[in-house]
Parts: sequence; C-alpha cells; structure tokens
Amino acid sequence: MNDSAQQIDDATASADASRHLDIIIERPWRRVYEFASDPRNLPRWAAGLAGGEVQREVSQWSMNSPMGRVLISFVPENEYGVMDHTVTLPSGESVLNPLRVLALDDSRCEVVFTLRRGTMSASEFAEDAEAVAEDLATLKEICEQG
Repeated sequence: MNDSAQQIDDATASADASRHLDIIIERPWRRVYEFASDPRNLPRWAAGLAGGEVQREVSQWSMNSPMGRVLISFVPENEYGVMDHTVTLPSGESVLNPLRVLALDDSRCEVVFTLRRGTMSASEFAEDAEAVAEDLATLKEICEQG
C-alpha cells in the first residue's frame, strides 16, 4: 500500500470520520423527498426508529423505538432535498443525521446519508453503516412500489 492510500485508511479509522451511504431510487426526487421527509413514515423504512406511533410534539416528533422513546427534529421543508434531522436518544444524547435526496434526472434520484462516527467504536460504526444501508434499501423498495 502506498503512503497516500495508508493516509486515507488512517483518516477513515479516525474518530472524526464520516461515511457516505447512498442508493439510487427509480422515482423523481420530489416524490422520494415527500415520503422520506415525513416523520410519520420513518417507522416504515428506518428500522432503528420502528416500533411505535409517531406523535407530533411542539417543534419535533416523538416515538417509541427499539432504543426507547426518541425525539426527532427535521430541518424545514425545502427545495434542495435536504432532510437533515436530529434524533435525541433516551440518554439525552442528540445525533445529527445528514440526509439528502439529489435529482439525477426527471425520473430517478440518489439518496445520500452521511453517517458520522462520533464516539462509536469501529465495530459499532460498521454495524450502524450496515443498518443504514438496509434502511436505504427499504426506502428504495417502498418508493419504487408506489
């Protein structure tokens, strides 16, 4: 392995590293955005948030999840496909989840989720990346069916 490849590997292993997970969905970006940005649909495609009815709080949403009760706050609706949202865990820790829907053409889009490592171990980070990839595959399946 050359020095620049080793530096990339070292950077990827750092505690500040992020990983971008993406999937192509054969639907117009606006349709995918409208579905995915609606917090009431999260239990259908985001397994980590599945398990309960989504309820509107004053400025955020709440639901019971496999982790316990979580609070979710999305950025306001926008024309850019930005669906960033913060999940506040039962521990009180808040996690920012950068999420985008990008138009590729009139009939398909790319959904990109940025997974941020934070305090996760390397194995937790890998498990979380696998879970997010599965969630994106579920989102694709749902969006392409309807």
